[in-house]
Amino acid sequence: MEHALAALTGRLATEDDLPALRELMGLSIDQLQQGFLSPAEIEASRSIMGLDTQLVLDRTYFIVEIGGDMAGCGGWSRRATLYGGDHSGDVRNAALLDPTRDAARVRAMYTHPAYTRRGVGRLLLHLSEAAAAAEGFGRVELMATMAGEPLYRACGYQEIERTMAGPAGRAIVPLIRMGKTIGPSVV
Repeated sequence: MEHALAALTGRLATEDDLPALRELMGLSIDQLQQGFLSPAEIEASRSIMGLDTQLVLDRTYFIVEIGGDMAGCGGWSRRATLYGGDHSGDVRNAALLDPTRDAARVRAMYTHPAYTRRGVGRLLLHLSEAAAAAEGFGRVELMATMAGEPLYRACGYQEIERTMAGPAGRAIVPLIRMGKTIGPSVV
């Protein structure tokens, strides 16, 4: 990697980034879940994971770059949807959350396989948590994959429940709903 020592930078994603985001997510789903899921579960996960363009339109979705390369993406939401992409209609809910009683959602976290273990996920979590806290949320929740669970635990997330999801008639994917208290100190 020529950018091994380059600094991590974060920015909001734009609609112009959508093709590159889809490509990064596909690589991440296919490669980073190996060792955690079977090939059938990885294939099934494509039906419950992927790009949610509403996050980009809401200006709550970040890209982390290393030396100008897209190293990862992820964000947060003030909407009720906990996980899923544009194609996951059955788990989507665009209702706005109330920061005084609801947890914001950390959503669609992906790291490019060439940039794992470089702080990409931690920076995405920090950006998301800080933005949610700035809007008055005191708690965040996410739906973790098995591959993402170690990062979230290391960043202070606690397990709420284990569940399964997937398309009818195909493999189902194990998931973990996790949460964390945030506040002004995050910002």
